[in-house]
Amino acid sequence: MPISKRNRTVTLSKTKKKGKEHKEAIVNAIKQALEDYASAYVFTFENMRNQRFKEFREQHKSTGRFFLGSNKVMQIALGRSVADEVKPGIHKLSKFLRGDAGLLCTNLAKEEVQRRFQEYEEHDFARTGSIATEKVEIKEGPLDQFTHEMEPYLRKQGLPVRLNKGIVELVSDFVVCEKGMPLSPESARTLRLLGIKMATFRLHLVCCWTPEDFEIYNEELDLSDIE
Repeated sequence: MPISKRNRTVTLSKTKKKGKEHKEAIVNAIKQALEDYASAYVFTFENMRNQRFKEFREQHKSTGRFFLGSNKVMQIALGRSVADEVKPGIHKLSKFLRGDAGLLCTNLAKEEVQRRFQEYEEHDFARTGSIATEKVEIKEGPLDQFTHEMEPYLRKQGLPVRLNKGIVELVSDFVVCEKGMPLSPESARTLRLLGIKMATFRLHLVCCWTPEDFEIYNEELDLSDIE
C-alpha cells in the first residue's frame, strides 16, 4: 500500500531561522548603543557559560550594553572601512570581531573596565573535547562517595567497579584523564561526579575605541590590516 501522506513525522525541535528583520534590529541596537555610551570594546571569551555571562552582563546593565552573535552583523553595524563607519575610527573594532568575540558599549572609565575583566573568572565543569588541565587518577578501593545505585552508571563510564557488600568498589586504579588530552564524554561526566572543575570561564579585552583614541590590549594580534 502507498504511504499515507497524513502520517508525517513532524520535528518539534525545529526553530525558525532569524531573518533580515532580526539582523537589522541588532544593527540598529548597536548603532543606538554607540550613541548612548562613550566607548566601545571588543572582547573574546573562553569556556563560555551562558548563565555566568548573563550574570556578568546584569552587573553592568546600568553602565553599558553587551552584544554577542554574528560577527558579520556586528561588523556591518560598526562599519568595515572609513567609508561606512558610523563613528570616526570605529571601523577598526570590526577587524577584531573574529571567532569567539563580542562587543561592549559602556560609559565606564577604561581603568574600571580593564579591572573588571581582569578580575572576572568562574570555575565550572569541563565539557567533552576540553583539554584536561591535570591528570586525574582514582585509586583502587571503596568509593564511599557513591551509593550502590550508582554502580551501573559508573561502570557505563568505563570505571572498573563492583558492589562489595553494598559498597561501590574500584577493583583497580583508573585514569579518568591525562593532562593536555581532550576529554571524552565519559571522562567529562566522571569529573563532574567527582566534583572536579577544570574549565574557567574568562573574558579578555582585545581593543577599545573612544572618540579620542583607539587602543589595542593584545600586542600579539596581527595589525597588518588595520588602517
